[in-house]
Amino acid sequence: MSVLSTLEPRGLWSWFDTICAIPHPSKHEIALRDHIQQWAEQRGIPTRVDTVGNLILTKPATPGMEGRKGVILQAHLDMVPQKNSDTGHDFTRDPILPRLVEEDQWVAATGTTLGADNGIGMASALAVLAADDIEHGPLEVLLTIDEEAGMTGAFGLEAGLLNGEVLINTDSEEEGEVYMGCAGGVDVALTLPVVREPLPAQHQVVELALTGLKGGHSGCDVHTGRGNANKLLARFLFGHADELGLRLLELKGGSLRNAIPREAWAKVAVPADKADTLASLVEQYQGLLNDELCGVENPIKFALRPTEGTQVIDRDAQGRLLAMLHSGPNGVIRMSDAFPGVVETSLNTGVITTEEDKILTQYLIRSTTDSGRSMVENMLKALAQLGGAQCELSGAYPGWNPDPSSPIMKVVRETYQSLFGTLPNIQVIHAGLECGLFKEPYPHLDMVSIGPTIRFPHSPDEKVHIESVGKYWQLLLAVLKAIPAK
Repeated sequence: MSVLSTLEPRGLWSWFDTICAIPHPSKHEIALRDHIQQWAEQRGIPTRVDTVGNLILTKPATPGMEGRKGVILQAHLDMVPQKNSDTGHDFTRDPILPRLVEEDQWVAATGTTLGADNGIGMASALAVLAADDIEHGPLEVLLTIDEEAGMTGAFGLEAGLLNGEVLINTDSEEEGEVYMGCAGGVDVALTLPVVREPLPAQHQVVELALTGLKGGHSGCDVHTGRGNANKLLARFLFGHADELGLRLLELKGGSLRNAIPREAWAKVAVPADKADTLASLVEQYQGLLNDELCGVENPIKFALRPTEGTQVIDRDAQGRLLAMLHSGPNGVIRMSDAFPGVVETSLNTGVITTEEDKILTQYLIRSTTDSGRSMVENMLKALAQLGGAQCELSGAYPGWNPDPSSPIMKVVRETYQSLFGTLPNIQVIHAGLECGLFKEPYPHLDMVSIGPTIRFPHSPDEKVHIESVGKYWQLLLAVLKAIPAK
């Protein structure tokens, strides 16, 4: 039996169990979408797959609720595929279900992301569809594709497909907080051309591996001060490359531009007479990092092992690369004045890859203001100009501007207070919800975002708090019942 089988609310956890049994990383959601569609059609629930691949399901109002405003429950189908380097798991083929564990009121997956982001929200919407005893007005469920890797589904959503007046996004990750806005973002790629040279004589080739960091969501966790493996490795290389005469063969780190990198590797050639010095400096740097980050990180490992290689990157490109990586901005750029405690603008040095003739660094900028995003875009353009790299921007998506007079926000706030005896915290989230994109084809939508407490999404430490799922479910059902008449 699954560890979820005894948890309440039973209908929601049963659906999450099903979701965890079907692989569904970004760009590989079709099997899960097809399963949901087949289930719905067997129950007589109308379904539609739009031109981009989103799934829309509809359910009529329960008796006596026909005159209420129509509600769209929205979640995304995909999950972030992150795992520890020693975990044998293929996200496109292997289910998360066998990895599930329950401990101290949390559900997690061993060695991989859990997919509570946004699997719990999706499960809640499907549980509402499946139930016969939940009061609601006209209901639609919108399940989008590829949210984590480019928001393809939200970008491609066409006008005229949805009829609801209220949209409840289920992708928030803190019970007791209700979100009325979110950051926008843009991907940035810096490409540095390199020339290869033969391995110098009397050099040994070794791999430096920086591992063990927590990582996390590049928006929700960016304020925690956790280490970025790409930046920490670049710091070491910039500080010691000239001193030791190191020659770089390869640099790589991170796997997703929206996840804080947990691991990074460099393949370097070191003069044979400096090999012992390098090994000593690696050991010292490991101790330094663990001293600096002991309050926010797991024990960090920085290790060296012999390897092989025949060609190094030219000295000029190596110098410019390490200077760019070490000097480039990263993490929190500015905190919000309008929303105390919320990050306004941030940058994640997400992925570094090495090819034969170039090195690519991928960044994700997030900001609740257009000016903040533009400022960091220009920082990276300037960095590229100084370093002789090409800078390319892509995948820009808008933020969701807060509407303080939102009727659905008022309903959620009052319903929460009625249920739990306290007011929820009305907030803006420093993450990319799809709501801002929905406003273009559906400008009339009145939107709000709620969810349970999820810690460390986009990392193998991801976990969801069981009690908060129950409170989120109570709130969702009570809000559906409280939706006003048209």
